[in-house]
Amino acid sequence: MRSEVSATSTLFEANRARGAVRFDVHARDGVTRRGVLHESGSLRVRFPSPEDQGLSGVFVNTAGGVAGGDRFDIEIAAADGSRLTLTTAAAEKVYRTPGAAAQLNIALKVGAGAHLAWLPQETILFDRARVQRRFDIDLDEAASLLLCEIVVFGRTAMGERMEQGEFVDRWRLRRGGRLVFAETVRLDGDIGAKLAWPAVARGGAAIGTALIVPGDEALVERIREASESFSGEVGISAWNGFAMARFCAQDAARLRADMMTVLARTGAALPRLWLN
Repeated sequence: MRSEVSATSTLFEANRARGAVRFDVHARDGVTRRGVLHESGSLRVRFPSPEDQGLSGVFVNTAGGVAGGDRFDIEIAAADGSRLTLTTAAAEKVYRTPGAAAQLNIALKVGAGAHLAWLPQETILFDRARVQRRFDIDLDEAASLLLCEIVVFGRTAMGERMEQGEFVDRWRLRRGGRLVFAETVRLDGDIGAKLAWPAVARGGAAIGTALIVPGDEALVERIREASESFSGEVGISAWNGFAMARFCAQDAARLRADMMTVLARTGAALPRLWLN
């Protein structure tokens, strides 16, 4: 029996998905073009249509979701003066697992005068999912960034909620080589009960973050002017030369609507896939 369990565990590990994407973009005569692209495993990026100035990319996970023990690595460099917008073809689903957590590692580097918009669709965590995500962001002093992430704890539209599991989210932002923001969010064990706490999510099932660089008090005030239209909770503040908006809502649809309102106030153009 023990040998059968060991063999099953070995087979499970061998079937874990691995995916990696690494590429750079550069600007020439005011037009952004893709440089060298490396893809491996089940992760792909596609550039669906040429644009006059900026470039748009769409990530596709051919594994059909993320399971325990999977690992996906993304490394992107936007050279001086380039403009790049990234999203995903669909919401990413992280499935339940009895084993190791999935690993998602994202490294972004943005050069002087370049702009990068990271705008994936939602990440949906199923009950007993386990995932550890890491962002490492390196910005030039003259670079700009819009980074938005939405995490949904269960498919509430189908009556599902995440009760148990693990979610670890580590963000590190450097600007001009100096660390200006560091945060690690950790939710594990009885996540459903923790989300019910007033100081955590007050029963909400969706959370989100928008990181805006550069950001100042003028931007904060423009976003706060739209506060009466928010259907969930939204908080916004600015420090160290950037702004950050936090979101919490009862479901993904409400949070997504609030996020879109905030992005409109920043002047950002949403990917077409967000509008379908």
